[in-house]
Amino acid sequence: MDSGRQLPLSGELYLDHVAHFVASREDAAAGLTRAGFAPTPISIQSDGGKLTGTGNVTAMMTRGYIEVLFKTAGTPLGQELDRALAQYPGVHLIAFSAADARAESLRLKSAGFRTSPIVELRRPVTTETGSAEAAFTVARVEAGQMPEGRIQILTHHTESAVWQPRWLRHANGAKGLLDAVVAVPDVGEAAARFVRFTDRGSHTSRLGQTILLERGAVHLTDAATFSRLVPGLPIPGLPFTGAYAIHTDSLIATAQELRARGNTFEQRDRMLFAHFPKELGTGAWIFVEQPDDLPWRS
Repeated sequence: MDSGRQLPLSGELYLDHVAHFVASREDAAAGLTRAGFAPTPISIQSDGGKLTGTGNVTAMMTRGYIEVLFKTAGTPLGQELDRALAQYPGVHLIAFSAADARAESLRLKSAGFRTSPIVELRRPVTTETGSAEAAFTVARVEAGQMPEGRIQILTHHTESAVWQPRWLRHANGAKGLLDAVVAVPDVGEAAARFVRFTDRGSHTSRLGQTILLERGAVHLTDAATFSRLVPGLPIPGLPFTGAYAIHTDSLIATAQELRARGNTFEQRDRMLFAHFPKELGTGAWIFVEQPDDLPWRS
């Protein structure tokens, strides 16, 4: 149930955003626009005044957001992005939000993960009256600990700078990020890791295992089931964050806008499946009017 808050309180964990890894910053904004999103201006990220090696464009929603990351420097994060792109362009990052990322990092370590140093991420943002700085504290585990990609927990410090009202309206009707869907080689093993990572339980559905958070969820499934769920989408390899669900008030209005912008989609079982534009990589959006319309939620 939507709490009416953008950010979690102590003890809560939200699905905050997912991130596409792409090669071109110009294509990133073009792909979002073609799908009916309103992208923010390009921003270059830093940590303690040093370039992280990545920059971004985002599509901010009333709840959560979509990020598109591109390389800006040959740092470890920039090299990580290159390695991910060699696998496939598309979603390689799932970020959860918590009230205290530093405490979450200690919890992850106690749960058996090898953790990376805390990152104090900063990026400049324009506002309607000038400029500001978006600030985040990010807890990460070492590369390979979560083979599904860069799986991290962050704390937002500048809600008003990140979620500016002017960026929250999208022609396609997108209101919020709901769930991420990941195809994995071993559902049981992946579910056990995500349970440790999130400190939340999992439940079995006919499509796999779901880790339900205080807002949002991660659904884990096998390749065959994923292909039945999202037909016509090639799986470039496993693991594969191949889809994520978006809340919209009207599937009819979303379909009309996607069609008008030249996007192809399929509508069935109270869901609308739209493949990402090529600029955003391999994968699909699943638009729904209610979270419980998602088959792994029911």
